Amino acid sequence: MSARIYRPARTATQSGTARTKHWVLEFVPDRAREVDPLMGWTSATDTQAQVRLRFSSKEAALEYARDHGIDAVVQEPKPRKPNIRPGGYGENFATSRRQVWTH
Repeated sequence: MSARIYRPARTATQSGTARTKHWVLEFVPDRAREVDPLMGWTSATDTQAQVRLRFSSKEAALEYARDHGIDAVVQEPKPRKPNIRPGGYGENFATSRRQVWTH
């Protein structure tokens, strides 16, 4: 049984970092999904692929995997670049602004 441990990235519709602080242990499916010939739905016989466990830290996830005999691979998250403007948003409404207001 193999799994991967990762920290989920924020979705495109999120501006904040909610739900990206925890680590997830997700099992890798053993076989590919099968297509039902009558309905066209995809199905799998492996129920472990549906399990996603959340942990507060990477170490806790690794300890759980080690205790339960799970071969886990850790995927480190890419660091997010800060998006900081020099004046900030409040600079648009400053009373000392000398430029013409345009939209």
